[in-house]
Amino acid sequence: MIASLRGSVLATGLGTLVVEVGGVGLSVLATPSTAASVRVGETATLATTLVVREDSLTLFGFATTSERDLFELVQTVSGVGPRLALAMLAIHAPEVLRAAIAGGDLATLVKVPGIGKKGAERIVLELKDKVGPVSAAAGLEDAAQQASSIVDGEHGQVVEALVGLGWSTKQAQDAVERVVDAARGDGHVSDVSGLLRAALRELGR
Repeated sequence: MIASLRGSVLATGLGTLVVEVGGVGLSVLATPSTAASVRVGETATLATTLVVREDSLTLFGFATTSERDLFELVQTVSGVGPRLALAMLAIHAPEVLRAAIAGGDLATLVKVPGIGKKGAERIVLELKDKVGPVSAAAGLEDAAQQASSIVDGEHGQVVEALVGLGWSTKQAQDAVERVVDAARGDGHVSDVSGLLRAALRELGR
């Protein structure tokens, strides 16, 4: 098991990274927010998990161990594979997901493409006692802080990422503007990944 890696970023995509470790370029799948949070030429440190299949070895990377642990946990539910688990973390921050599962918040879970009402109910039933102590208030606070997120000069990067994921330029711009306008009064400035995740939630409504 590869639990973490640290190295120079050789390339980035909407959901992929190539990180050089010991002279070897490792391809890593990640959420769009994680991929957007690093720059080519910089050093990145990722928590990772290796998914082994008969015909493939796929390395998934995360900004925090909390994300990785939740990624692994949700896959213990029948019908949730690594792709869907990654989509869950692309839409919601770990604490938001934990709060939704612990509190039976189906509306939050079904915002993830690929999760319907029955799937959300199954996730809650199987994991509500396994996600650890977390309050719904903590999850909502985390979401609000992420929505407060970004330096004006980086809006274009987030819009470009959303367009690459399939939304039109207008849809992407409108979503980013709504998120930024809602958070502007808080006075917080975060990173690209925070705004991207908040915009994805906005588009999922």
